[in-house]
Amino acid sequence: MKLFKSLLVAPATIGLLAPLSTFAGEADLNNISKYSDLEHIDLANAFVNDELNHDSLLAGGEGLVDDHSHDGSFSETTSASFSVDAVLGAIDGATSETTSLDYQFNIGLSTSFTGEDSLDITIDSGNSAASVLSKAMGFDEGTKLNVDGVTYTFPVGGATMIVGDATDISASFTGACLYSAFTDYTPDDCGTGNSLGVTGKAVTASISYAFDNGFSVAGGISSPEDEILGDSSDIYGLNAAYTTDTYGLAVGYSTDDGGTGAETTTWGFQGYYSFDLADLSVGYETQDDGSDDKTGYFVGLTFSDVGPGTVNVAAATTGLFKDTESEKMIYEASYSYPVNDGMTITPGVFIVEDTTDDTGVAVKASFSF
Repeated sequence: MKLFKSLLVAPATIGLLAPLSTFAGEADLNNISKYSDLEHIDLANAFVNDELNHDSLLAGGEGLVDDHSHDGSFSETTSASFSVDAVLGAIDGATSETTSLDYQFNIGLSTSFTGEDSLDITIDSGNSAASVLSKAMGFDEGTKLNVDGVTYTFPVGGATMIVGDATDISASFTGACLYSAFTDYTPDDCGTGNSLGVTGKAVTASISYAFDNGFSVAGGISSPEDEILGDSSDIYGLNAAYTTDTYGLAVGYSTDDGGTGAETTTWGFQGYYSFDLADLSVGYETQDDGSDDKTGYFVGLTFSDVGPGTVNVAAATTGLFKDTESEKMIYEASYSYPVNDGMTITPGVFIVEDTTDDTGVAVKASFSF
C-alpha cells in the first residue's frame, strides 16, 4: 500500500517541480546580478516613484490611499458601535411554562460635521417572533434591520438642541436614577416612563440647558408625521434636575391629548442617594386622564463591588393604578459582572404579579464591539 501511494504522489511532485526547472533554464543569472549595480537600482526606483503609479488602482486597493472620496471607509469623525444581547431563561406562569433563547442586535452610527454637533442613527433587529421572555426583557422584534431612530444634536447658544425621527422627548432630559434594570417591567427610568421617560412620535424636537452648579432644565415636543405643531395629538414634556456626586433629584411633566381631546397629564419624580453600602434609587409617578387619578412607585438598591460585579434589587408597581384598584408588583434581583471589556454576564430572577403571576429565571449575555 505504501508503494502504491508513493507511485501516486511521484507524478504530482514532478509536475510541481517542472515549471521551476524550466524557469531556471531560461533565466540568465548573470544578467539578474547586474541589478546590484547602483545605476540599475536608480532606474528601478524611478519606475516606483513615477506619479502615474500613485494614481493607478493596485490589486489591494493601495492606489486609492490618497483619494478618500473612493476608499469606502468612514470619515475621521464617524464611528460605529455594535451590541448583541442574548438571553436564555424560563418563565413559569399560572397556566403555562415556557423556555426560550432570544436575542437582539443593535447598530449605532455617529458622525460630527463641526466638532460640536452629532448625527446619530440606531438600527435594531431581533427574533422573528417575540416570546414571553423577550417581551419581559424588552427585546426588539423582527429579523430585518430596522431604523429605530435618527437624531441630530447641535448647540444653540449655551443650550443643546435635539431633533429627530422616532426620538424620545426625554432624550434631552436629566434623570436622577442610578438603578440598572434587569427586566422591562422595571425600566431604567425608575418607574417614571410616562414623565421623565416620556416617548415621542414621528417628529421630535427638544432642548436642554445645564448650569454650572449641577442644575439643568429641558423641554420638548413631539408630533405625528402629518402635522408638526398645533395638532391635537402632540406630546409636550418638561424636566428639571439637580444632581451631585452623592445625591440627586429630578422632576418631569408631560401632557398628551392622544388625538381624542381627553388630555392626559403626568408628573414624575426621581431621586438617588449614595450610601457607603449601596446606592438607593426611588421613583414616583402620578397621572390624571381627566376622569381618574393613577399612581405608581419604584424602589431599587444597587450594591457595587460585590466580587467582580454589581447586585441590583428592586420592587415596583407594574404600572399606574387607581386608588380603587389593587396594585400589582414586580420584584427582581440580578448580578451583573463583566467577563472582559466587551462581554457582560447577568443572571437574574423576577416575579410579576398579574393575571398569571409569572416567575422567571434568566441569564443574559451582552456583547459590545
